[in-house]
Amino acid sequence: MARIVMKFGGTSVADMDRIRNVARHVKREVDAGHDVAVVVSAMSGKTNELVAWTRDASPMHDAREYDAVVASGEQVTSGLLALALQNIGINARSWQGWQIPIRTDNAHGAARIMEIDGSELIRRFGEGQVAVIAGFQGLGPDNRIATLGRGGSDTSAVAIAAAIKADRCDIYTDVDGVYTTDPRIEPKARRMKKIAFEEMLEMASLGAKVLQVRSVELAMVFKVRTFVRSSFDDPDAPGMGDFLNPPGTLICDEEEILEQEVVTGIAYAKDEAQISLRRLSDRPGVSAAIFGPLAEAHINVDMIVQNISEDGSKTDMTFTVPSGDVDKALKVLGESKDKIGFDVIQNESGLVKVSVIGIGMRSHAGVAASAFRALAEKGINIKAITTSEIKISILIDGAYAELAVRTLHSVYGLDKS
Repeated sequence: MARIVMKFGGTSVADMDRIRNVARHVKREVDAGHDVAVVVSAMSGKTNELVAWTRDASPMHDAREYDAVVASGEQVTSGLLALALQNIGINARSWQGWQIPIRTDNAHGAARIMEIDGSELIRRFGEGQVAVIAGFQGLGPDNRIATLGRGGSDTSAVAIAAAIKADRCDIYTDVDGVYTTDPRIEPKARRMKKIAFEEMLEMASLGAKVLQVRSVELAMVFKVRTFVRSSFDDPDAPGMGDFLNPPGTLICDEEEILEQEVVTGIAYAKDEAQISLRRLSDRPGVSAAIFGPLAEAHINVDMIVQNISEDGSKTDMTFTVPSGDVDKALKVLGESKDKIGFDVIQNESGLVKVSVIGIGMRSHAGVAASAFRALAEKGINIKAITTSEIKISILIDGAYAELAVRTLHSVYGLDKS
């Protein structure tokens, strides 16, 4: 017998037929003798509807009331799934975030989990009860519901798995695992059997939509073995109940992966924009004057490139932000022009960041050179480059995104089984 957390996303619980299908997945694990906690998202499209209502009620809405409204989507799903489980003979009870409780900070709308007391869930396991938990929510210091931001149900599931010391956390979604790249762009993309936490963290933060970044961070910190699985597979198909190797992709510690590929996957992020500040004075404090106000405005800055003039007196600073934040960033920088001291500000939107990811890059030379050569042969111009131990990110024109992804996927042999 083991302890399992099962998480089901919005498409998996989109209507009552799918909720009944989820109940069959849960019953399979209960029948195998496992203790089971289930974390659910709101029904597909419901959160968007609730958000739209709050904005209609008040464009400058109170974040605490926003949380009270949008958290209701998961509450509905948890109750419906508990009823569906009871209907097939499973002892199940729904739980809201405040009932466990899941304690968060006070950042309503984008709260972070601070602490979870899993003792009552564990006690109920002893009574043979399945806990059906509303994801995406917790209890803030003000004793009000606080939501965790979009994709927060993934984070809820991993955090609960860590709190109750679960043997496994299964994230059920509308895809059957993590692929070497987006199969919609490259049909030869392969589903990976295993991927290391660090690699998944990079892929999630660099554009892969399979898991929320924060959930992967938590899984890595607490070493929660996490499977990405499809809720649309037949719950009773052969192998679905295999405890050690169920269908899907295991996200785990690097030590569990015996044969490490040099490159694991190719990720991409659309709608990037580049901002350049020309002819800055090269003096201490300039970078702080640029990026401090941007941080205060909650603008996420990514790739940063600095070029210093030959005599060392002037410098150009180029960096990327999401395209949706360009106008906001230009306004913030314009207000700080005298303090920063730039001559001209330029921007370009419609760019794409393509990233090559792999733990094996730590011990192999020439990975970057292969990427640059392959892109050059396809006539793709590189606007900016950043690197880390396990990734290379390249900024290019958006029109070349799919060609670049397919080219790099092939160069590193990811299209070969």
